[in-house]
Amino acid sequence: MDKIAEIRKRTPKPSNKSNAPVLPNKSSIDGAPIENVLGVKGVARDGMFKATMGRQTNAACGCPVGKAMGVNTWAAFAGANDNAVVDGDFAVGETELASVLKELRAGGIDIVAIHHHTVGENPRILFLHYWGRGKAVDLATTVRKALDLTAWEGKTGEGRT
Repeated sequence: MDKIAEIRKRTPKPSNKSNAPVLPNKSSIDGAPIENVLGVKGVARDGMFKATMGRQTNAACGCPVGKAMGVNTWAAFAGANDNAVVDGDFAVGETELASVLKELRAGGIDIVAIHHHTVGENPRILFLHYWGRGKAVDLATTVRKALDLTAWEGKTGEGRT
């Protein structure tokens, strides 16, 4: 803790290492190219865009649970097409976790948290929150590559670029 305090005293304000331009005050994301990459329809609102991709597991009782009950991966985009951020959550199986993490990081997307929502489901589903910055289509492409490493409901769907 003393070392952290020492560093914060020298540099109290975090630096902007990305040198990325400031995001626009009003988002203007075009969802069509993102839908094409992800291969799913999304929802646009106030210049932002969100797509949700579901998957299936069984609760401890043996009852199926899926997308409508929160077993899903989602990606929300804001900013502009050439200067965007993506924020989201991945639903991954235990054996999928490492490869999804590697794919997201290879595409410059940061991992924020890894956790689980339930106990006793089969297969077990872990969730990872992520955040990235760049061109919207590039971010969507990275998300799609990672998504295809999971058993999501549209894995065989069209729409790859």
